[in-house]
Parts: sequence; C-alpha cells; structure tokens
Amino acid sequence: MSHPTATGDTAQNLIRARLRQLLADRDPATTPAAEFRGAQYDTGLAWVWFPVGWGGLGLHPDLQDVIDDELARAGAPAGEETSGIALGMAAPTVVAHGSDEQKQRHLRKIFTGEHVWCQLFSEPGAGSDLAGLATQAVRDGDEWVINGQKVWTSFAHIADWAMLLARTDPDVPKHQGLTYFLLDMRSPGVEVRALREMTGEAQFSEVFLPDIRIPDSQRLGAVGDGWRVAISTLMSERTSMGSGFGAPVQDAIAIWRDRGLSNAVQRDALAQLWVRSEANRMLGLRAQQLRKSGVPGPEGSIAKLASAELAQQVYDFCLELLGAESMLFPARYTPHRIERGGQLLAGRDLPWLFVRSRGFTIEGGTSEVQRNILAERILGLPGDARVDRDIPWKQIPRG
Repeated sequence: MSHPTATGDTAQNLIRARLRQLLADRDPATTPAAEFRGAQYDTGLAWVWFPVGWGGLGLHPDLQDVIDDELARAGAPAGEETSGIALGMAAPTVVAHGSDEQKQRHLRKIFTGEHVWCQLFSEPGAGSDLAGLATQAVRDGDEWVINGQKVWTSFAHIADWAMLLARTDPDVPKHQGLTYFLLDMRSPGVEVRALREMTGEAQFSEVFLPDIRIPDSQRLGAVGDGWRVAISTLMSERTSMGSGFGAPVQDAIAIWRDRGLSNAVQRDALAQLWVRSEANRMLGLRAQQLRKSGVPGPEGSIAKLASAELAQQVYDFCLELLGAESMLFPARYTPHRIERGGQLLAGRDLPWLFVRSRGFTIEGGTSEVQRNILAERILGLPGDARVDRDIPWKQIPRG
C-alpha cells in the first residue's frame, strides 16, 4: 500500500472539509456510536491511508492524527475495548489480502464495532512455534472442513468472527502448508470454553473446532499462503500491543504526587522509568507509522518487547510505593486516571494491573520470540538451528 510522501495542503483541505461535513450531518452528542462511526467510515475518515471506498482516502497515514484529534475534541465516540483485535489486526489483514467482497462484508462493521473479532492461531502444541500448528482444513467441494483446537483466544466468548490459521497440506514443510480463513464464530459446532485467569476474570478461552464447515469464499489469500497472511496479522498485533500498553508510568507518578512521597532512591527510579516510557512511546509511534504504511516490520517486535517488560517493572514499582496496601485485592487506592489506548479501565486498580501484567511478556509472542526476531531480522545474527524447516510437517515428531 503506497502513499504520498507528504500530506500537502490539498490533502489537509480535503480531510478538514470532510470533517466539517461529518460533524454537521451527525452530532456526536446525540448520534448513536455505531451510526456515527459508520458515517465516519463512509466519509473515508476511518483509516485515511486505506483505499477509497474501504474507509480511507488513500492519503498519508500521518493525517489520521489530525482526524482523530479533531473528532476527539468534538466528543466523537472511540472504539470499544473489545474492538482492539478487530481494528488493530483484522482490518489491516483484510484490506491487504481480502477480496472486494470480503472487504465489503467486514471492514465497515469492524470500524463501527458491530462485530467483535478474535484470533484463532495458538494451539496447545503450537504456541511459540505457531507454524507447527495441527488444526487441519480439508477441502470438500466449495467448503473446508476444520478439525482442531485453539487456545488463549481473547474475547472468543463474545466474538462474531475469527481469524483462523489451519493446515491444508501436511505433506510440505510446516510454513508452506497453511491457509488463512475468516470463521463465523456462530457456525454450528464451534465450542468455546472459558479459561479462568489469576485476576479472577476469564478473558481468554479455548476453542474446539469439530468438523466445522467454512465456505471457500471465507478463505483469505491463496491456499497454502496462510503463513504470509498470518505474518501481516502478527506484525500488526505486536505494533498494536507495543502502543496499547500506553504509559503506565503515569500510574506511579499519580501515587507519588497523591501521597507526597520524597524518598530519593524511589524518586530516581521513577525518573528512570519515565525516561524509558518516553523512549518507548516514540518507538511505538514509529512502529505505528510503518504499520499504517502497509509494511509493518520487526520494529513492532521492539515496541512490544520493550513496552511489555517496562509495564511489568512499572507495576512492580507501583506496588512498592503502595507498601502494605498492595497486598489487598482489590486495593482501596486507584489512581485518578488509568487509561490504555484512550479507554478508562474503571474498577481495575493497581493490584489487578500488577497481576494482569504478568501476561504481557507472553501474549502476542513471548519476549523470547521477539528477541529471536530482532536478532535475526534486524541485527542479522545467525538463526537458531531449525532441523524441521525443510521436511514435511507430517514427518515432524510431535509429543
């Protein structure tokens, strides 16, 4: 997806004219959120770098900041917390690899929040080694029959659609025999079982797929090209997660100010966390720009790795500042403003965030996986020995 190298006055004038028309036609204060965001999509102001007709205007991605800032000042509705996977992962993948019919069917409802999406990638035997997955898709006329199990699926219990990666050819090396599908989660036979987390919530689920039939029209990309399509999703996921952790150091600053703390050692530690947070914020912005340009790269892995580890360290520090009160769950203390991606996490206090942050370095690709990507793709270091790369998947020992 290519874009102009500069925004230019013409592009600025175009989007400002469309913003004025949108706000004149739809009052953000009285228009239902889905209706307003639908009008925003139709105006080309959803993802301004997407092609015309698919929520965009084919303009430079930097202009989206102008749009988002103006709409935020006008009180326009933002995406819901449950829309993150759809907006940050499904939409970029569909617009890059989908047919016109698939774009028509999905993109608008993704942006309006009418459809919640989940990601059916990880399996009990294929987490960090995603290409080793065993869920199989067998062609049966104009349909595919899916059999397998997925795990650690966020929002599966409420999802309308899923991004599904399955094996269509076990006779070729593992990266070559995969195909990508869009699965209607209401399809007969799909079973979702909640997984209880140590936070007490059940955001993740395991999903069972016994003889699930998917029309070939819901295949995304060519047969056997699933790994390339999945990489688009994964890179977008890591970039989204790298920026989605936000700036949790603000939580620590809130405690420091509210409690009037003055310990010099803690003050120095807080300053170091703030500096790292600012560096990560800039890194996240760079990764976001690459994703918007249509070429999400390994920079997303840097952002995800750095932000996940920093978030854990910040919440460790927050509990240190809270002292004995940090042992309460929930605690009586909640900073005045805990936001992630513009969403207020009401009722989720610091002990909850501390416990939840343990998963940041696992989900979306473990920190170890991210370090391997950075070592090989950015630093050019020799890769790990991979004895199973060039042999048929069905010959790979599975324990």
